[in-house]
Amino acid sequence: MYRFAKAAVNITGQAARQVRHGSTVRQDFHYKYGNGLLAGGAVFCTGVWTYVLTQAGITWSPSPVGKVMPKEWRVDEE
Repeated sequence: MYRFAKAAVNITGQAARQVRHGSTVRQDFHYKYGNGLLAGGAVFCTGVWTYVLTQAGITWSPSPVGKVMPKEWRVDEE
């Protein structure tokens, strides 16, 4: 358990150093493109699923519950 705790502290120390020295990713990316990228992704995903559900020709299998009648039991004649 001691090794795990020591490794966890080391990882958090590395993360703190990265934050302190800065990252190479620009900080204003999410402010500039975040909402537009999210909306574009939602529109794309909705469009693809609309096509798949309506135009792709997939035969969906509804549940057979209530439609399938069980066969009568065969009684072995002794």
